[in-house]
Amino acid sequence: MSQPLQHLIQNHNIILFDAVCVLCSAWADFMIKHDRRCQFKLVSVQSSLGQQLLKHYHFPTDHFETMLLLEKGQCYTESTAFLRIIQRLDFPYSSLKYARLVPKTLRDFAYRRIALNRYDLFGKTEQCYVVTADIQQHFLQDDVLR
Repeated sequence: MSQPLQHLIQNHNIILFDAVCVLCSAWADFMIKHDRRCQFKLVSVQSSLGQQLLKHYHFPTDHFETMLLLEKGQCYTESTAFLRIIQRLDFPYSSLKYARLVPKTLRDFAYRRIALNRYDLFGKTEQCYVVTADIQQHFLQDDVLR
């Protein structure tokens, strides 16, 4: 792994999301609005950086079944990723952390049902999520490794 990629992984909490999925883009909008301290950096799985991160963690680069959370190099998926993110947001969202009391198998089953059907349920856009100057601080862009 390249030194810049290793540094990036160790120094940021990164959320990889599917930028053509309407539900996933709504999740990115939610994070922008509610992660006021910029604890997390968003990265599109379709971006060059997103593709490098997927390869590094041995995930497919052509189809996406889960959001990924990278915390200090550790990779979390499915409901665990969601709950680790939500617990660090302000109240009332942080109270969703108690969903951890639900067995992981049940949480992940529900997560997968939504994730695998997200395009049918919520739709798909023709273009990737557009990062504008006013939300730039919430994202890691491809040029961060240069």
